[in-house]
Amino acid sequence: MTAELVRGQNHPLPGVRLEIRVSAGKPIVAGATLNDENGRMREEEWIAHPAAPQLPGLEVSRQAAADHRLAVDLDAVQDDVHRVNVLLALPTGVGGPTSFGALPAPSVTVTGLDGDGIANYTITGLSAESAVVAVELYRRQGSWKVRAVGQGYSGGLSAMLADQGVPRAEELAAGINEAVAGGMRRSVAAPPPRTDSDRARSGAAMSSTQGGAAAAGTQGGSTGTSGGGINYRHPNRSSAAAPAAASSATSTPPPSAPTAPSASGAAAAPPPAAPSPPPAAPASPAPAAGSSASSPGQGGPVAGDATGWSMDERLYNQVWGMFEDLARSVAAFRSATDFAESRMEQELEKVLSDPSTRVGPAADAARSAARAKHAELVDQARAVLDRDLGQLTAEAEVVEPALPPAYAGWDNPVWHAYQPPTERPMALRLGDLSLPESGPLRIPMLMRLPLDRGLWIDSGRSGGPSDAAFGSDELRRRAAETATAIAARLTAAYPPGDFTLNVIDPAGSAATALAPFRDSGVLTRPPGAGSAGVNEVLERLTQRVDLVQMAVRSGASDALPPDIDLAEQLLLVHDFPHGFDDRSVTQLRYLADEGPSVGVNLMVVADRADARAYGPVLDPLWRALLRLSPVPDDHLGDPWVGHHWTYEPPLVPAGSGILQEVLHRVAAARRTA
Repeated sequence: MTAELVRGQNHPLPGVRLEIRVSAGKPIVAGATLNDENGRMREEEWIAHPAAPQLPGLEVSRQAAADHRLAVDLDAVQDDVHRVNVLLALPTGVGGPTSFGALPAPSVTVTGLDGDGIANYTITGLSAESAVVAVELYRRQGSWKVRAVGQGYSGGLSAMLADQGVPRAEELAAGINEAVAGGMRRSVAAPPPRTDSDRARSGAAMSSTQGGAAAAGTQGGSTGTSGGGINYRHPNRSSAAAPAAASSATSTPPPSAPTAPSASGAAAAPPPAAPSPPPAAPASPAPAAGSSASSPGQGGPVAGDATGWSMDERLYNQVWGMFEDLARSVAAFRSATDFAESRMEQELEKVLSDPSTRVGPAADAARSAARAKHAELVDQARAVLDRDLGQLTAEAEVVEPALPPAYAGWDNPVWHAYQPPTERPMALRLGDLSLPESGPLRIPMLMRLPLDRGLWIDSGRSGGPSDAAFGSDELRRRAAETATAIAARLTAAYPPGDFTLNVIDPAGSAATALAPFRDSGVLTRPPGAGSAGVNEVLERLTQRVDLVQMAVRSGASDALPPDIDLAEQLLLVHDFPHGFDDRSVTQLRYLADEGPSVGVNLMVVADRADARAYGPVLDPLWRALLRLSPVPDDHLGDPWVGHHWTYEPPLVPAGSGILQEVLHRVAAARRTA
């Protein structure tokens, strides 16, 4: 049973191998300091932080996150270490909260390796503090205990480190904050919060059956204050049992707080003064005979088992929750195996350091015992990971068939029932993500719509493990196919007339990949070819951005010329920078920076090496775009524990004509509209 601690209270630790779980609701920095019997750090190296996450017996997260798991092996810390302080701090220079008083009270839980809680401490009473010593693990008469501390510092991380005796506390704090800020810039950002207009569109969409949701067995209806209901029946479940009545959500939303919907709107649009909470996930009907899903009473996975105002939003939050669960499970496994390796090395080194025990039967027995303990610890960690992977795989098997087209892979049968939507979905699937330890499990990579960042499909060699198997021409061909698959998904995600595709293909090298757009009639203008074609497309879109920005700033949207296309725009550029001069390069950079704010987005298919002649001039362009690869590549980082995720592009299965069929339906709907 987990002991609930209050400030100053202590609790004995039953073991020395622990996990410390931190939950804060918003990204924070977690670290740990080693202290002597007087509570002082003897040297700057006695701190584990995101820039230096490992010490003997200690490992912390590599960057800011809403949830952390810190691994501790108290047997592996130095003998002169008497205290291990767990510290929390708010990252600086990233535009987030500046004090813990603006956040929910952080919670720290000490658990065993099996996940069973030992002690929990919720840090209440914080206001202007931006750093806090949460708990300390300390030696007492040959054993270890945990004490709830909750000591806050309004001076931030530097004040905390100075209080523990670090001579250059400000320099060390500045280095930690810079490392955290750099990691957050490189990571895949968590999805932004929903706006009022998003919620209004979601509420309107609930009153009609959407194409993707209908194909997944989901029918729109009203929720919240207006009664009615939604049919949450999974296509593999035959029971027609009604879902439970809406009530306050009892489950915590995914730790990436920006993904969670705020309670300021509902499908039935309650008055702002008295908003209603989002409906809880429905009780699932019993599984059909032969279904792999367990019944609710058995705790089996259910599609849409997350908070949200619509099934679209429930599935979106559920997918992000699966992504975070996989990230944390693999982080715990890696930490456990690293500590097992470290412990074995220390025990072997101890045997070798003593000449009297270096050889002989006793030495052999000590080596065998160390290796056996290592194997035992690794097997335990593997068993926990396999359990988590089994649960996530079972959930994926239920969730994947229930996804609407915008979230579904091209091999999902839901595309065969595709009809152009009446409302824009929350997000779009850009591919799949996996980790080396996850085996065949893949998590959909969902990006919120409208896009607030352009895309760069890398057609060159990245040095990754996959691109060595392909020649340069094959990489370029796959890059063009990847761009087509993503652009087609974007085209199909918007209602007819709400999205326009523009293409630049200076040398016509992507003609084969672009054929589905041309043949279906989705591409209303021919691709910009040659220098003149490049300039014409860029000039037209640059003028649109300028005019819309001026109209928005002056509040004169009605004064826009009638020939301005106000639909969301995507500019797909192939073989950049071929066909571009200095002026067109400047215009492209301008579109990348200013276009997303007024509905103009960029997708560039390029090999960065081809743009070497421009030098550092194009560096801001590459940084502004999210890089995707046409072959599996582990270049994406997450904002929780800093894993390098393997990205797999959303390519259409070989021999399938589903992309052409979908685009023909889009074109037909446009003509009808």
